[in-house]
Amino acid sequence: MSDMPKEYYELLHQLQAIDFVLVDLTLYLDTHPNDYEAIRQFNELSLERRKLKKQYETQFGPLQQYGNSYSQYPWDWSKTPWPWQV
Repeated sequence: MSDMPKEYYELLHQLQAIDFVLVDLTLYLDTHPNDYEAIRQFNELSLERRKLKKQYETQFGPLQQYGNSYSQYPWDWSKTPWPWQV
């Protein structure tokens, strides 16, 4: 596996941190569906995650499979390292 630029790891770290909070907020909202502030935070972080995902994929390739990420031409899922390998 080749060394990736510092920004590669920074973007992955930011995505992982946001994913953690989104999972936590989802669990909380399952039991507190009327918490307006939690819903606001969830939506704000969801938007931020979409922006980070787009930035990551523009620079480093697809992040998720099964239609959750677009592919460049040629098919770029064969490029490594994949996000789960680092």
